[in-house]
This record gives sequence, structure tokens and C-alpha cells, in this order.
Amino acid sequence: MSMYRALLTRRLRGAVSPPLVRLRSAGVAEPGLRRSDEEQTWDPSGDLPFSRARVGTFFQESPMLKNPFLEDALLRGYLRRHLPEEAVLTDLCGFGERVAKEVDAWGRQCEVNPPRLVQFDPWGRRVDHIVTSSAWKRMKDLSAQEGMVAIGYERPAGEWSRVYQMSKLYIFCPSAGLFTCPLAMTDGAAKVIQSLGVSWPVEEAYSRLTTRQPERFWTSGQWMTERQGGSDVGTGTETVAVPQSDGSYRLHGFKWFTSATDADMTLTLARAQDPTGATTPGSRGLSLFYANVSRDEDGRLRGIEVQRLKDKLGTRQVPTAELLLDGLPAHRLSEEGRGVASIANMLTITRIYNSVSAVAAMRRVVQLARDYAARRTAFGKLLKDHPLHMQTLARMEVETRGAFLLAMDTCRLLGREETGVASELDAHLLRLLTPVVKLYTGKQAMAVVSEGLESFGGQGYMEDTGLPGILRDAQVLSIWEGTTNVLSLDVLRCVARSSGMVLHAYFTHVKTLLAGASGVSALAPAVKAVDDALSELHGFVQLAATRAPGYLELAARDLAYSLARTYTGALLIDHACWKGSSPSDTYAALRWCEQELCPVVTKQARGCYESNTPPLDSALVYDRPTQD
Repeated sequence: MSMYRALLTRRLRGAVSPPLVRLRSAGVAEPGLRRSDEEQTWDPSGDLPFSRARVGTFFQESPMLKNPFLEDALLRGYLRRHLPEEAVLTDLCGFGERVAKEVDAWGRQCEVNPPRLVQFDPWGRRVDHIVTSSAWKRMKDLSAQEGMVAIGYERPAGEWSRVYQMSKLYIFCPSAGLFTCPLAMTDGAAKVIQSLGVSWPVEEAYSRLTTRQPERFWTSGQWMTERQGGSDVGTGTETVAVPQSDGSYRLHGFKWFTSATDADMTLTLARAQDPTGATTPGSRGLSLFYANVSRDEDGRLRGIEVQRLKDKLGTRQVPTAELLLDGLPAHRLSEEGRGVASIANMLTITRIYNSVSAVAAMRRVVQLARDYAARRTAFGKLLKDHPLHMQTLARMEVETRGAFLLAMDTCRLLGREETGVASELDAHLLRLLTPVVKLYTGKQAMAVVSEGLESFGGQGYMEDTGLPGILRDAQVLSIWEGTTNVLSLDVLRCVARSSGMVLHAYFTHVKTLLAGASGVSALAPAVKAVDDALSELHGFVQLAATRAPGYLELAARDLAYSLARTYTGALLIDHACWKGSSPSDTYAALRWCEQELCPVVTKQARGCYESNTPPLDSALVYDRPTQD
């Protein structure tokens, strides 16, 4: 074959004259060649482009995934600034190399070999086995070995350990075959157990959730969603917990959406029955329970029947199922009736994982698009030499940089809280930013990844390139752990419950970040834009406080976006002021602050949140054709 290609190349260059060329036969005849006992003869009838099995000479080079740590200037700059420990940088660099050369192929195997459910054995016995690929199992071992959860609890970098852990997750996520989903719930479960106190019967579970030993490592499920529930677990949870004489419980109910159903344990909400068999309605009746996922001596799941695996748009690598709980043995973790409050720590963790996953998807598509632009020629030059194409990639890069800094600053605050060095301002900021970063980066990821697929032209739409899967998987990020609207209302709740202190912390910190840029003339336009947006936000909050509650509810989504954009602008400015920053850091800050940072004020001026808006919206959405 190599001889044939060399010949063909020479012929195309005019080095060989047709019509007859003789070659010693070395094997199977190539297209366009007739074979005899001793030699092959070129057949002029096969000397036409694309005749018979010939497909032409051009094949487009595919984009190459290189070490995602070394390829990410912002990540390395951020860590050099805040976490310059050689051991951390060496670990991340080595892990990035392994991701590019080995792990990414596993992730693709998880995509093309999704889980399947075997409900019965050949003799009709109920077994409910969820069969996953070997690559999925390797992801579990790798996660333990690399300390994907353990780093957050070993805290080798002190208050920066969560930044270290999430930087590693950020490198891993796009190649992980969605194994980051069970990791999020595993980390969240460990956090809940730690916050409630590690004691019997969960001390063994906590040890397994946070170990680096693959043979001991457990993952956890999170079985909260029921048919009526979704985010409204307070009124939508029907599962009941029947107390047993030994102090344990048996759970009975139907869980409509359970992620990572092949987990070793789970946390779930249920309503504990009193001695009369009655339960308390609403959130006050919910308690948090811990259960092992185990099998009896006949190989049947104890107290669980898997009804079916969910058929999802994306995240098909993750086994997600409908489960009937029919006497599942469990132990109550929370105080009775304090289940919703007890999962608050879990939501903080899983929402941060969601945000880091969103940023990682954005970064991956930008890295691949950047590499492809240096390989693909169109209209006489490489894509990277087309100014409009580079303008588009630059916009994607700016969005990715902003999202990265917003997510990592939330990780920084979490690390400070967990190590006991957080100030009251830090605590308020963490409470506010957790829903903000999750809702905003989820939307950013969809926009950037979709734009990224366009940069590959038609190949971005082809399944076998692996690119469409990035877009499908990104869609879940704005839905899981609270939709954009649910999280926007959560922002309002944390403002109300803190009596406005979370907003005071927000304004104070943004002003501090801007103060560090005073006197940096290159950043003056960006500083002015953020300062103006901050003033507009402050004015809006003061005005909204005088209006009816419905006014702020209509403004909630735009308020959350305004908080995200303004804060991100301040972070980009702050990073550009660091002594080790690059001209690209300054340029990114300027480009970010060219956009509208405070949409809530613009829409307020148009009267979008006045009392007549809801009926107008409803009339528009439910508009009906009029009859003649």
C-alpha cells in the first residue's frame, strides 16, 4: 500500500508518465492495477479520479487533543498566581498527559457502549443487572487513584485544595465519559455525611467515598426526584420510611430519575411514618436517609426493582433509571423533618461540579477548534488566517475565560469555608454565587459549544467525530440540580433570608477587586464599565425593594445574569492586574466588559417587570387564532 501511495503521489506531481507502469507484485493488487503471476500492470481504464475503489488523495486532518493542562494558558496562569506548589503543577501536568493519551479514548468507549439493563436471567429470575462498559469501570478505578474526590477531604493544599481538586476535574471532565456525574454525587454525599457527623452506620461509607484505593472506593447515588417532584421535592416526594424495631427503616416509593444507578450506596429523601402510620406533608415531613445498594444470596437487589433505564438526549454514558423501592433497608441520617436542610451542602457541591463541567466543555471545544483552525484550509488559506473565523474563536475564548474565573472563585470560597478561614463576607458570597455560577455557566456552555461545532463545518454534525456528543451532554447542565429559573428564584431566597447581606458582600468584594486596578490605564475602560454596572445594580436593588414581591420575581433571571456578568468582569480585571498576567488577560477583560453587563437595568427601564407584564406574557404564550 505504501508503495502504491508513493507512486500515486509521484504521478500526481508528474514524476511518472502514464499510461503503463510496471511493479513487482508484493501482495494484493491495488485499485487500477491488474495482477499477473509475476507482475502488476497499470490499467489505463482505472486511471481516472475516483474510479472503482479510489476515493481521491485528500483527507482532512482531524483536530488533535493535546495535553489540556499545557494547552490552557489561563489555568496555568491562575495556578501560578494562587497555587504555585510544584507538586500540584506536576500532578496536573502528568494527569493532563494521561487524559490526552489514554483516558479520552475510554470516554469515547463509554459513549459508544452505553449502559443496558438486564432485568431477568435466562430462567426468568429477576436480576436487574445494569451492564456498563469496561471503560466505565476503568474510570472508577482511575478516579480513586487520582484522588478525584479524596483531594477535597485530604486537603493537601489547605484552603486551596478545592481549587486543586476542581482544576483536576476540569481537565478530566470532557474525557471522563460522564463519570464526573457519579463523582459529583459521591463528593456531595461525603460532604453531607461529614457535616452531619461521621458515626455509625456511615463511618465505613465515608471512608470508602473518600479513599484512593480502587478496591475500596464507592460511588454514591442521589435519589431525590419523583414523578411529582423535580425541584419541588417538598410537595412531590411520596416515598415513605417505615420504622423497624432495630431503629432502621424500610423505604417504599417510586424514584422517577436516579442518576448513576450503578452506585454502591445512595442518599434519598422520604417521609418517616409515625406509630399510627401517618406522615407529615410538605418539606417539614422529609428526612434524609442512607442506604446501601446490595444483593441477597440469590443475586437479587435488596428492596429495589429497576423499572427501566431512561432514554436521554445526552449523558447516555451514565446509567439513569426509574426505581421501585419496595422495602429498601435504610438508616435515617438527618433529624426527623430536616431532610431538605440537610441536603443543602450536597447541592453546593453538585452545583459547583456542574459549573466546572460547563467550563470544561467550553474549554475543550475551544481547544479542538483552535487546533483544527491550524489544520483546515478553506478558500486558499488556513482557517486561522481568516480574520472573521478568529474573531469568532476569540469571542468563545473570552466567554470561556470568564466562566473559568467565576467557577474557580466559587471553589476558592468553598475551600476557605471548609478550612475555617472564611470571613462572614466569604460565607455570604459563597451562598450567593453558588446558584449564580451554576445557572450562568450552564447557559454559556450551550452557546459556546454550539458555536464551536460550527467551526468544524459539517464534521461538527457527524456523530463519529464525537463532537455532537459534547453539545448533547452540555444541554443537561442548565437542567440538572435546578433549572435557570429555579436557581434565579434561589438567588432571591438567599437575598431575603440573609436580609440583603449577600448583596452587601457582593458589592463590597467587587469594589475591592476594582480598587486593585486603579491606575492601570490599559484597563480603565473595563473598570469604568464594571463600576457603572455596579452602580446600576445597586440602584435597581434599591428600587425593587419598594415594589411588590412579584416585581423582583419577574426580574430574578435578569438579576442573576447581571450579578454573574458584573462579577465576572471584575474577576477578569483583577486577573489582568496580576504581575504575571499576559496581554491576552488584559484583552479578555476589555472584550468581556464591552458587552452589556447589567441587562436587568435595561429591561427595568422598558417596564418589563411591571404588574401588567404577566398577563401580557400569558396572552402571548397562549395566543389563539381568531375566527373570521
